[in-house]
Amino acid sequence: MDLLQEIQRRRTFGIISHPDAGKTTLTEKLLLFGGAIQEAGAVKSNKIKKGATSDFMEIERQRGISVSTSVLAFIYKGKKINILDTPGHKDFAEDTFRTLTAVDSVIVVIDVAKGVEAQTEKLVEVCRMRNIPMIVFINKLDREGKDAFDLLDEVEQKLGLKVVPLSFPIGMGYDFKGIYNIWEKKLNLFSGDAKQKVTDGIEFTDLDDPELDKMIGEKAAETLREELELVREVYPGFDKEAYLNSEIQPVFFGSALNNFGVKELLDCFIEIAPSPQPKMSNTRLVDSKEDKFTGFVFKIHANMDPKHRDRLAFVKIVSGIFKRNTNYLHVKHGKKMKFSSPNAFFAEKKEIVDESFPGDIVGLHDTGNFKIGDTLTEGEILEFKGVPSFSPEHFRYVNNADPMKAKQLAKGLDQLMDEGVAQLFTLDLNGRKVIGTVGALQFEVIQYRLEHEYGAKCSYENLNVHKACWVEPEDKQSEEFKEFKRVKQRYLAKDKKGQLVFLADSAFTVQMTQQKYPTVKLHFVSEFK
Repeated sequence: MDLLQEIQRRRTFGIISHPDAGKTTLTEKLLLFGGAIQEAGAVKSNKIKKGATSDFMEIERQRGISVSTSVLAFIYKGKKINILDTPGHKDFAEDTFRTLTAVDSVIVVIDVAKGVEAQTEKLVEVCRMRNIPMIVFINKLDREGKDAFDLLDEVEQKLGLKVVPLSFPIGMGYDFKGIYNIWEKKLNLFSGDAKQKVTDGIEFTDLDDPELDKMIGEKAAETLREELELVREVYPGFDKEAYLNSEIQPVFFGSALNNFGVKELLDCFIEIAPSPQPKMSNTRLVDSKEDKFTGFVFKIHANMDPKHRDRLAFVKIVSGIFKRNTNYLHVKHGKKMKFSSPNAFFAEKKEIVDESFPGDIVGLHDTGNFKIGDTLTEGEILEFKGVPSFSPEHFRYVNNADPMKAKQLAKGLDQLMDEGVAQLFTLDLNGRKVIGTVGALQFEVIQYRLEHEYGAKCSYENLNVHKACWVEPEDKQSEEFKEFKRVKQRYLAKDKKGQLVFLADSAFTVQMTQQKYPTVKLHFVSEFK
């Protein structure tokens, strides 16, 4: 197969949702259809009976939430599908934002009972800013929930989307009988008392056929006809171009736990979702169809295998073919590197690949050369944009709780910060280390991983900081900047890259500082360099 055919058959997407909307379950069911796993680990009420395939860190098994983005791949109907499963929990939002830089489209999962929740709003906003095509999957229809039309209204109002239902439920919760697939004009019904079996789609082009009344009952059939009539009148028809331009968002209904509506979602997805897209760099737009290889690191994971202490850098391939044992330029370091065992993923299983194509994610074994956002090319000097570090919202001093393990603590902190789990600041005044995180739960994760992966213990001390602001003076030699450094000395620190950071204790302080020192710019995102 040539490069263009390989690009056409790839689909790389992320699944986003609020915690507990059933994202990990949906991921698993997609893998089941792809034949990538034989049985799903039922994930129920955060007590994981069989560890869900995509949650492989011990702390995730305990908590039942995905705290780290997993990469999963499978083949379905001749298409190579790459799923990036993201943490739903708001404390891990930064990881999710970075993952969204590596996807070409997104599936948004919404719980039928809870509707649109806060975390979903934030994530969808990021997708809208980046113009990422979205499909909405309304999940858990086997439970009592909101009316389908109310949910569609809520999605439009709260998320600012323009929805196009491509399937519609017949009843809900206790009365849930199945789904009419508008996209394929098929009827899918639940069978059996346990509502675990699903009939294969029955062709139903004419809904006035009396056969429908026999199959689902007169009342349900009448309601379905009325509702579908309303759908046709109220919502626009599906237009693939409009979907790819993020002007409309298709909606599917289903129950991932019961395998219901998932195949319909997947069948439609592989037809309409975009193949790998061009990506903007600091010098030009890089097209996925170009011959020369380019790619960027969007995630780093230490200790994928605790026995081997390995670090993996996840690289999204933007253009060209990535080949094993070939020299590539690490743009930031200006040095050539080659990789003898690049990995492709299936959850915990990794396999060595000789070639990877645009849209694919490869894992490169790393001894500390990579940082998030680094670019690899065949020699061209360019860097991909849009892999930001956000200002943390929670700050604590980190202290060594076991003086004998100072080395392990330093190494553990160093590697975990490279992963982007949190950010490390070193105070100019006394060299004390400060950890900043987007969510408070991160502190627990860091403590747990330091102890279990590095044999180091740490304790925390509270620190009153409102925001970390990256400092960018117009002139480093100016009197104004020197005065700023003298007056704010106690609050200045360096981040891991050696950038100067001002740790402000309140929004008022930030405002006053900006007024007093107008030539010293303060940034809340470190991507300004």
